[in-house]
Amino acid sequence: MSAPTFPSGSVLGYPRIGPRRELKKAVESFWAGKTTADELEATASALRVAAARRLVDLGLDASSGAVPGSFSYYDQVLDVVALLGAVPSRFASLTDADGALDLAGYFTVARGAGEDAPLEMTKWFDTNYHYLVPEISETTPFRFADDRVVRQFVEARDAGVVTRPVVVGPVTFLALSKAADDSAPGFSPLSRLADVLPVYVELLRALAAAGAPWVQLDEPALVSDSIDVPAAEVHAAVTEAYRVLATELAVGTERPAILVGAPFGGLQGEHDGLALLAATDVEAISLDLVKGAVPAGPVAGLAGKTVVAGVIDGHNVWRADLAAKLDLVEGLSDLGAGSVVVGTSTSLLHVPHDVEDEDWTNGSIDARLRDWLAFADQKVGEVAVLARALTDGRDAVADQLEASRAAVASRAVASGVVVPAVRERAAALTEGDFSRGDYAERAAAQQAKLNLPLLPTTTIGSFPQTPEIRRARALNAKGELPDADYTAAMQDEIRRVVELQEQIGLDVLVHGEPERNDMVQYFAENLDGFAVTANGWVQSYGSRCVRPPILWGDVTRPAPITVDWSTFTASLTEKPVKGMLTGPVTILAWSFVRDDQPLGDTANQVGLALRDEIADLEAAGIGIIQVDEPALRELLPLRKDDQAAYLDWSVSSFRLATAGVDAETQIHTHLCYSEFGEVIGAIDGLDADVTSVEAARSRMEIVPELAEAGYARGIGPGVYDIHSPRVPSTEEVTELLELAVKSIDSRLVWVNPDCGLKTRRYEETVASLENLVSATNAVRAQLG
Repeated sequence: MSAPTFPSGSVLGYPRIGPRRELKKAVESFWAGKTTADELEATASALRVAAARRLVDLGLDASSGAVPGSFSYYDQVLDVVALLGAVPSRFASLTDADGALDLAGYFTVARGAGEDAPLEMTKWFDTNYHYLVPEISETTPFRFADDRVVRQFVEARDAGVVTRPVVVGPVTFLALSKAADDSAPGFSPLSRLADVLPVYVELLRALAAAGAPWVQLDEPALVSDSIDVPAAEVHAAVTEAYRVLATELAVGTERPAILVGAPFGGLQGEHDGLALLAATDVEAISLDLVKGAVPAGPVAGLAGKTVVAGVIDGHNVWRADLAAKLDLVEGLSDLGAGSVVVGTSTSLLHVPHDVEDEDWTNGSIDARLRDWLAFADQKVGEVAVLARALTDGRDAVADQLEASRAAVASRAVASGVVVPAVRERAAALTEGDFSRGDYAERAAAQQAKLNLPLLPTTTIGSFPQTPEIRRARALNAKGELPDADYTAAMQDEIRRVVELQEQIGLDVLVHGEPERNDMVQYFAENLDGFAVTANGWVQSYGSRCVRPPILWGDVTRPAPITVDWSTFTASLTEKPVKGMLTGPVTILAWSFVRDDQPLGDTANQVGLALRDEIADLEAAGIGIIQVDEPALRELLPLRKDDQAAYLDWSVSSFRLATAGVDAETQIHTHLCYSEFGEVIGAIDGLDADVTSVEAARSRMEIVPELAEAGYARGIGPGVYDIHSPRVPSTEEVTELLELAVKSIDSRLVWVNPDCGLKTRRYEETVASLENLVSATNAVRAQLG
């Protein structure tokens, strides 16, 4: 049986949280016990069907598999854990006789319960999306435990839309997994490929039986040579996987046609991933032509295959010049493919739903941006226009091509995009603007000023944001709560947080950040060159959603941002207080950033604005200033050849922000939820006096790596995993601290949670911090 024709235009995935975060609200209601699993299933079903029909309305074909079925309740990698029944042994009691998890069990694996820690969480390639890391051992059972993918295809089919189910591919799933604690030394999860493939075979057969014409298996491991598994092993595994899944199964009768997605970079590299996939019997290959280079042709094996040209950027929000994109697609004719169609570079999971969902009339967002932006729905429209141009010719879409060209041109010359004073200041920087001097002298000066105990305790910055805080901020934003009353309410909260920290016994205090809606958005609202949306929500992990600001012009700081809050806090206590800022790399990583100049230039502009803020904090008497860079690892290019240049400008922008302070001012930074081993040199290069890092879920994995690398400044490895509702016991925190001081000089160790406490409730926060302080006292006593 011949393979079905791939649609002329498609997208690799679509936002799953709902235009108004309906899924988030439904999931959190279920967690709170306010709704049942059946009610959650009904809400999710309605969202899935509405999304499928919306994509058809936007121009995707309803009958050919053009509409992706990319839904997840929490995480697409966790979905494969459930599919395979690959549940860690500590959660085995949550599965039924067939290895299946119900919804409550699924969420427990993600979030933990009691003494059972959840799966570790880390960044999904170079995005701000977090995935859950599977734990695989030699004995992890694999079986077709969850047919949810098939049921969701049938649900859409019965609603009139033939979707293309999207599943993380078997090689990427195993390559991103970690060896379970009970594994033998040197065990690699990828060695279990032969045990996993039969489950994928069962899935493909079930989808074929249900009538699915296409399935999408995502293999982004192919574009990265910086994951733990060597590229040669990944490529050998891909060859074997698609021999089993494509060659040995008959298309149409035993399996759908297979599209292999390879987002987040180019398939070229040490090993040619495109040639590798072309040599398999898969029917279609998607290329990321935004981050990846256009491959040179012809490529052996592509005849008869479809190349999906990912020319519409799924990872940023700028409107495309459609004529230029069409030129690029038409330039792929020399690859020798059976056909070339249009798609997105990545899933649209990483962008908001709809530009038109903003109020462009009330002045809250610069109205000029409306013409410059393309969110998920607009990107689907761009794909549809390009697809029509391929089938009907350019004349059929001439108006749309001209409109896109005019929008791109208007953005280039708009006021504020270039600010001469900003460019002149950046051009005048010298090497001395990036250096602080000797660390040993700084450390002595700081200890003389701060007089901190052994193993100083602190938090990362934010405290729980109560409904009252959020309500006050919302009312103030609407003009219903006067600024003076709002400030008074926030000051009352700060007083409460300071008193609480003193009662718990923390050594270095924070103000809790009640005035901040988000650690990046707050600064974007106070810096020129940014715009902030009202409904531009994007999933970060699970039910956690963020609204990334849009960085569209040159960046300036019109006035101090945090000084009044910090000085008010310092007036309430005799203990040291940290000033809290977000670093330049993280502001870029968690924003949608202009694409018309190098990222390093934009980072330096943000760095200069923060440098001015830090100078004002120091002048106001704030002796500890934390500049958070949790996204340092996130933006690291997936190809090693590109990493040195990135690390150079990212580290430089942090040093530019922080290098202007006196020796006695202590600079902290914070990094979280990434694998840090490959950027230890950059962490050291930041030259912060104290660096706090996520370490609780990984059980101090980073600490020996830091010690081996010769890291010799203050380090705060997290001992409390704040992304789980669990309260770690005193004994658990003590054990983690003991692991830390075995590897690092105890005089350098700080004690803190993994991350900020904004998303936690006060009851679990207080109990956890009390245990943290008790554990610290116990280890101090051991150290004498």
